[in-house]
Amino acid sequence: MVEILEKAFKELKLPYNKETEEKFILYKDLLKEWNKKINITSIEDDEEIYLKHFIDSLLLLNENNVSEHKTLIDVGTGGGFPGLPLKIVNDNYKITLLDSLRKRMDFLAEVVKALNLKDVDLIHGRAEDYGQNKKYRECYDICVSRAVAPLNVLSEYCIPFVKVGGYFAAYKSDNISQEILNSDNAIKKLGGKIKEIKEISLPGTDIIRKIVIIEKIEPTHTRYPRKAGKPGKDPIK
Repeated sequence: MVEILEKAFKELKLPYNKETEEKFILYKDLLKEWNKKINITSIEDDEEIYLKHFIDSLLLLNENNVSEHKTLIDVGTGGGFPGLPLKIVNDNYKITLLDSLRKRMDFLAEVVKALNLKDVDLIHGRAEDYGQNKKYRECYDICVSRAVAPLNVLSEYCIPFVKVGGYFAAYKSDNISQEILNSDNAIKKLGGKIKEIKEISLPGTDIIRKIVIIEKIEPTHTRYPRKAGKPGKDPIK
């Protein structure tokens, strides 16, 4: 099974070594163990975990940015995706993992400790609340999210965390044309601009993934994000 990792790393032109391999194996084992107790993922097969969680998370990286020193927040991180795989491969990242479920944060705390990862901040809470907190608002070079939400909703959760000049990377499936159209005005109101839509094949599969790169070009108005629950119930038009 581990060969899948090595082949994918080679295809993505990312550095691969025994330490990286061992960390991903341990992460996978802990994920399967905890998944018996709490609902983290519906994916339980080893190969699928490697591909659809770990490798998928790494699609943002390439040979040019794999060693960059940046601050990064993962909003709605769930089982730690994509934030922790990005940190495992690029230890220079200083990352924050944010999720609203306490049990998931307990799981992530164990993973971070077991993998001996440094510069990882775990936050239990809602993006709407922390996006208004001066300690976190507009403090990050990069925000990432694989959370299942429309892009206009996800943008309100995520763009407020990003510094002007930084970017928000939204991991999406292949068919997002209408979602992009529906999100254009929201992204502008939040101070962002779509810079690029990366289309990437998940190595070893015929699955196409898209990563929407939204550049932060001006500060987000203080009215955003709105109170908890509001972005999902009444998305920015």
